[in-house]
Amino acid sequence: MSEQQPPAVSVIMPVLNEERHLRTSVRHILEQDYAGELEVVIALGPSTDRTDEIAAELVRETASNKRVRVHTVPNPTGRTPAALNAAIKASRHPVVVRVDGHGMLSPNYIATAVRLLDETGAQNVGGIMYAEGENAWEQAVAAAMTSKIGVGNAAFHTGGAAAPAETVYLGVFRREMLEKLDGYNEEFIRAQDWELNFRIREAGGLIWFSPELKVSYRPRPSVKALAKQYKNYGRWRHVVARYHQGSINLRYLAAPTAVVAIAAGLVVGAAVTPWGLVVPAGYLAAITAGSVPAGKGLPLKARAQIPVALATMHMSWGFGFLTSPRSLAKKVIASRREPVRAG
Repeated sequence: MSEQQPPAVSVIMPVLNEERHLRTSVRHILEQDYAGELEVVIALGPSTDRTDEIAAELVRETASNKRVRVHTVPNPTGRTPAALNAAIKASRHPVVVRVDGHGMLSPNYIATAVRLLDETGAQNVGGIMYAEGENAWEQAVAAAMTSKIGVGNAAFHTGGAAAPAETVYLGVFRREMLEKLDGYNEEFIRAQDWELNFRIREAGGLIWFSPELKVSYRPRPSVKALAKQYKNYGRWRHVVARYHQGSINLRYLAAPTAVVAIAAGLVVGAAVTPWGLVVPAGYLAAITAGSVPAGKGLPLKARAQIPVALATMHMSWGFGFLTSPRSLAKKVIASRREPVRAG
């Protein structure tokens, strides 16, 4: 990948009900500081808002642009991995950049990612999921999502040094590896990134995290939406744990352990002794104290909601993990593909 002739890049976007952010997200792609050719392929799920109309406008507006154009492909299932595979098949360039409909690329994201692919020899590079809110609640969620008390030591949430990684946020891939592995496993409704990166590593490929890469992310707009998001995260992380034995660690067990301990404490406190309430009270004290540094610099209304965001994330993730049915894991395991081994 020479500096004189940067490779052409395909940006793939799975979208569903993204009328609020889609145009801005695509604008951040069109305005990239990158000299190479770009194409944007939007995979359209069955949205019930103006997403399809906005996408059609973007196609028309870029039709005469010689450097970057927007295309669309249908994704009737509405499922993210199916959308990603449809967009990959409809795209054509050697570097593939994944962007979500509510993600905003930093101005030099693509140029930096292409450079890192070249420098590291990685098959996939990714960076920081930089949560930013547009109102007090979203600011609170963003603070929770970028704090260690909220998400542990996940580098793509909290930052860290450039290094090999198990997985990264979104990702910038070499097409040849995506095609070699037949893309995403469509049985993974969630956690498809982790599963694909696992197969890339099995095939001898390097996954590289770099804090140079940053994507601004818009958090869910309500407690209900955040709870659903994190319940699904927990549910599918347990599927991954059953799919790949040995992939679990203490960070993933923290939330389900907290759910069990708090529930037990409430039962004991109500039925046996008030001392049982020490556990839930201790948890509330911990997230309240942890929200102070997390909310530094935010308005008072946002800071006051950080404990609610933290509790929603922890309890929903833990509940989803604990209630994830074995039948779901069995279905996914049945779809296991033979690994492409290095060499």
